[in-house]
Amino acid sequence: MFSRRLKSGYFILEGLNSFSTVYYFYYFYFFMQTEYGYGNRANLLLAALNGAVYALMSWQGGRFAQRFGYFTSLKLGFGIMVAALAVGSQVHSAGGHILVMAVTVVGMCFTWPTLEALVSEGESREGVQRMVGIYNVMWAGTGAVAYFTGGAMLEKLGPKSLFYVPAAIQLGQLGLTLWLESTARRSAAAAVPSSLAPTPEPHPHPAARTRVFLRLAWLANPFAYIAINTLIAVIPGVAQRLELSTMLAGFCCSLWCFARLGAFFVLWHWDGWHYRFRWLLVAYLALVGTFATIVMAPNLAVLVLAQILFGSVAGLIYYSSLFYSMDLGDTKGEHGGIHEAAIGLGNFAGPAVGAAALHFLPQYAHSGTFAVSGLLLLGLGGLLAIWHRGI
Repeated sequence: MFSRRLKSGYFILEGLNSFSTVYYFYYFYFFMQTEYGYGNRANLLLAALNGAVYALMSWQGGRFAQRFGYFTSLKLGFGIMVAALAVGSQVHSAGGHILVMAVTVVGMCFTWPTLEALVSEGESREGVQRMVGIYNVMWAGTGAVAYFTGGAMLEKLGPKSLFYVPAAIQLGQLGLTLWLESTARRSAAAAVPSSLAPTPEPHPHPAARTRVFLRLAWLANPFAYIAINTLIAVIPGVAQRLELSTMLAGFCCSLWCFARLGAFFVLWHWDGWHYRFRWLLVAYLALVGTFATIVMAPNLAVLVLAQILFGSVAGLIYYSSLFYSMDLGDTKGEHGGIHEAAIGLGNFAGPAVGAAALHFLPQYAHSGTFAVSGLLLLGLGGLLAIWHRGI
């Protein structure tokens, strides 16, 4: 199940999964804006629902994969998403599309924790670092391409492509999963059993210190996604204010994804950030400032420059969370689920706070931005508290 040949297949699944889900979920807000007149507050509520479902189900998805098998989890997840998107292509009401989105999120929850576990199972510490590096570059790269080209696809192929394109990709993923499962079974049957169990490698850092970093990363990552998911939900409003079409919004507002990809590549090949608090702290501080700058950008130049820094620091925070989760856990499926559930909490909290601020203070156009920025500062306090208690 964990041969290099099979892992190449898992990386292909991961890249396809990233492209299909980014296209659907990121452009769902543009779709709802165009088709049903959704503004920032309504799109933030959609994003909060997305996050709530993901937080509840992704941990369970990781536990399901650990208990019933990785391939079973993948087949279930891809099958749910294909069915939901096929239904979505025939739905003609806002409520129907919201339900389709929620069911698609449920399906996705069975895929990401499983893929994270598959690529890191059976690896040494050095192998985990390499596999996590490839994993992050793969999903970030294909996701960035999806965000960059998605606006053009939506304009040129029409709104139905929001459902047909991801569904077709996920159907292909389901077929690839069946082939990988069959190959894994043949490989297992042909393998010569060994009576010698691998000797666990001693961890180079004290156990108490490593656990502190795991808690730090698990806190920082959902707060990073507070910023990310809020940003994705309001990008249609930012594009409208700067008079960008959906296609141009895809070109101009996806730059942070490419910056994150660059950060992943650097962090994969350089381990000087491992178990060093100052890197995480500086990244978090930069995240707070650049988030507000992007949302309130007065012109395209500011929007572009802020995205470059935002994507870079978001990359370090995400990489930290996933690396420590895989580096310090034997139950990788469940740990992957916890990592994804933490993302879901951030995906819910940021948009929910932003929507609430816009609801109660509608006279202030940037009340949502300031409220979410305040929430991010609370996260900074949490990081400092964990560090000082743990050292």
